[in-house]
Amino acid sequence: MRAAVLTFALFTLACSTTRPTESVRMVPDEAQAVLSILDKRHAREAITDADWSRLFATEGYVRLKAREHSMQRKFEDDTFRAFVMSDELLARRAELSATVASWLRADITQAAQLALAYLPKGSTLKAKIYPVIKPATNSFVFDLGGDPAIFMYVEPLAREVFEATVAHELHHVGYSNNCPVNDSPQWFSAFGEGIATLAAAGGPSGIPQRKPEVMAEWTKQMAQLEENFRKVDAFLVDVASGKLSEEEQRKRGFEFFGMVGPWYTVGWKMAVVIEQTYGRDALIQASCNPREMFRLYNQAVAPWEQKTGEKLPKWSVPL
Repeated sequence: MRAAVLTFALFTLACSTTRPTESVRMVPDEAQAVLSILDKRHAREAITDADWSRLFATEGYVRLKAREHSMQRKFEDDTFRAFVMSDELLARRAELSATVASWLRADITQAAQLALAYLPKGSTLKAKIYPVIKPATNSFVFDLGGDPAIFMYVEPLAREVFEATVAHELHHVGYSNNCPVNDSPQWFSAFGEGIATLAAAGGPSGIPQRKPEVMAEWTKQMAQLEENFRKVDAFLVDVASGKLSEEEQRKRGFEFFGMVGPWYTVGWKMAVVIEQTYGRDALIQASCNPREMFRLYNQAVAPWEQKTGEKLPKWSVPL
């Protein structure tokens, strides 16, 4: 009986000390397999069937291929083989190797903590981060409802930029798995790009974008906040009233992403105004029900203007 009690106590202690970020880890096997082939090419060694088999069996490659096929995109071994054997990729060997080595020293726990700071209390994070060397230059999340994955295109990003990008993507993962299901209309959750940006920055006083070219675009977009705000308002009203076909919705809605388009900047501004007026807990609670984000933001406009003198647009009555 004593042994059973002790076993239960130890189990309870183990559960109580589980960290909310311990299920976030890096899986660099695809990038390492590509680099191994590039190293052999650089040394003028023969590339064997075993080298290709190793690459194509890596978890990162298998899941990348599954993601592309799920998007009805072509992604075949022969095409990827040609990419790895290209002179252009070989010329980047040293740069890619240094980048992967730097990323593997990144503070993933800190990135996860930034994401958790803008998620409901008690949230946990589960994700695999795959640095991938691939033809397409995009980074993205995949399989959020199953085995959440973050694919990071390997490019010469400083470690702090990599960490901020991972924090942004981890917020998306955490939002998907820790916010209760809500009945908000289509596209409302796109403002999550702004909240994820806020999380990655560490709060309203942080740096929203760390790449100089992206920060330049961010500054440009923020300067036309009111214009973008009105465009998004009109779009959402058209969606709600049924004026747009699915194809028209997709076309217009995806235009608001861009590099850091209105889903980012308008979403950021809404989140900052709500947080600095009512507190972070109010923002987090509202973010899990984007309908509430609209109401709370409109409510915050008057006290914000009184406190700061900044004039803000409000969401329209029809919306």
